[in-house]
Amino acid sequence: MTDFRISYGTEVAEAQRDGRPVVALESTIVSHGLPRPENLRVAREIERTVRDAGAVPATIGMIAGELVVGLDDAQLTRLATVDGVTKLSVRDLAVAAAAGADGATTVAATSAVAAAAGIGVFATGGLGGVHREAAHTFDESADLVTLAQTPIAVVCAGVKSILDVGATLERLETLGVAVVGYRTRRFPGFYLTDAGFDLDWSVDSPEQVAAVLAARDEHAVHTGGLLIANPLPVDEQLDPQLHDRTLTEGLALLERDGITGKAVTPYLLAHFHSSTEGASLAVNVRIILRNADLAARIAVASVARGTAVPA
Repeated sequence: MTDFRISYGTEVAEAQRDGRPVVALESTIVSHGLPRPENLRVAREIERTVRDAGAVPATIGMIAGELVVGLDDAQLTRLATVDGVTKLSVRDLAVAAAAGADGATTVAATSAVAAAAGIGVFATGGLGGVHREAAHTFDESADLVTLAQTPIAVVCAGVKSILDVGATLERLETLGVAVVGYRTRRFPGFYLTDAGFDLDWSVDSPEQVAAVLAARDEHAVHTGGLLIANPLPVDEQLDPQLHDRTLTEGLALLERDGITGKAVTPYLLAHFHSSTEGASLAVNVRIILRNADLAARIAVASVARGTAVPA
C-alpha cells in the first residue's frame, strides 16, 4: 500500500459536501469495549441513533492499513468480528497504516482524525484519563493530551469510574481542556451519575453548546477540545454498591494478573460485564446511545450556526 490518504465513506463525503451535520464515532467500543455479538448490534444502533437525531454517523477505523472516516457496514462488521484488531491511539496510526493492520481507534485517535477530517463533534462513552497509582506508574491516557490540542467537542459520560477521576480533572484543567456539564454541575463517573466532583460550568441545550463552539472559533484563541459531560439519570446508573464492590475485585485481579498499560481498561470493563451479570453492559449501552443522540443534536445546532467545522 503506497497511498495513505484518509478515505471517506460515501455517506460522510456527501454530507460534508452538502454541509450537513456529521458526528464522529470511535471503533474501539466495537472491537474492544463490548463483547461479541453485542458489539456489532450496538455499533449499528449507535449509528441509527445519530441518524434519527438528524446527523450522519462517521465511525472511524482502519481496514488493512486504510484509515476510514465513515466505515460501511461490511467494514464495521469486520472490526466487530475478526480477531487481532489493534487498538490504535494517535501515535499508532502511521505505523499501523504502513503495516496494513486492521485497527480500532481510541478516543484520542478518533478525535484527532475527526478534526483533521473537518468533523467538529464526537460521541463516545467514557473518556480515558489518569489511572489509579499513576504517581508510581505514570499511566495516563493519551486522550487528555490529544484533547488539549484538538478543536473538537466530545460528548461523554465523564471518565470511566475505574480511573482516578479527581486526578483526571486536575490534568484536564492543567492541559486547558474545557469541561462543561450537560444540565448538571457535577462530573459524572461513567457507570455512575455523580463521580463526586463539582464543575464550574454547565449548559442546558445543544444550542448552548453550539454557541460555545462558535465563540471558541471566532475568538481563535483556544484550540483545545470541549468536553461535554452528559450523566445518566440516577435511575439508570449502575447500582453504586455493586459498582464499588466490582471495582475493588477488579483492581485486585489487575494486580494479581500483572495487567498494565492500555490493557487495563478492556480488562476491567470485561470484569464488570461478567461480574455484574450484564448489568454494566446495559448501562454502557445506555450511555453511548444517550451521548450519540446529544452529539447529533449538537452537530445539527452547530450547522445551523455555521460552526460545525473545527477552527
